[in-house]
This record gives sequence, C-alpha cells and structure tokens, in this order.
Amino acid sequence: MSTKRKLGKPTDQRMAMLRAMTTYLLESGQIKTTVTRAKEVAPLAEKMITLAKGANLANYRRTLSFLTKEDVAKKLFDEIGPKYAERNGGYTRVVRIGPRRGDGAEMAIVQLV
Repeated sequence: MSTKRKLGKPTDQRMAMLRAMTTYLLESGQIKTTVTRAKEVAPLAEKMITLAKGANLANYRRTLSFLTKEDVAKKLFDEIGPKYAERNGGYTRVVRIGPRRGDGAEMAIVQLV
C-alpha cells in the first residue's frame, strides 16, 4: 500500500501544484524543488510518458485532462513518447542537491533521463 504525501495542502491545492509541476517538468526537461515534492512529481511524469508511448486519442485526452498546457501534451506525444519507446519505465531521475539556503529544506532536481 502506497501512502501519498499530503505536502501540507488540501487535496485540490496539492493536485493543482503537482499538475503544474509535472507540466513544467515535461516542458523544460528538469525542475528544481524539495525532495518530498520531487518524489511525488516523478511517478506522475512517468505515468504521462507511459500514456504517450501508447499514442492514441484516448491517451491523448487523458493527458490533456491532467496537464495544464495543451502544447506540452502535443510535445509529449510528438517528441517525448517516441524518445522512450524502447524503454520500460525509469524515465525520470531525482538528484539531491543539498539544503536550501533560506530554511534548510532538502532540495532536489527532477530530470527526464
């Protein structure tokens, strides 16, 4: 049983934040965030890439319902999905980069492999 982290936010705010972070990760290739947020975003990005690998209209609509930008969904299906066609999972990497200067929160970079 996997328990999801609440990240100190109500469900709607948490999902909006994770959707935005996933969208930005797929758009730019990497994001810098806290370790706990990174561990939540990585599986969501993996699921989106897996959907893009089986490119059909139903999967495209499912990604559109999750991602916040339409052009990112198009990029996902046109570029990112085919790029990982031969790879079975493990599309993201979480690299710890040490504490944040202001509050000491452990930071990480989430990257597309």
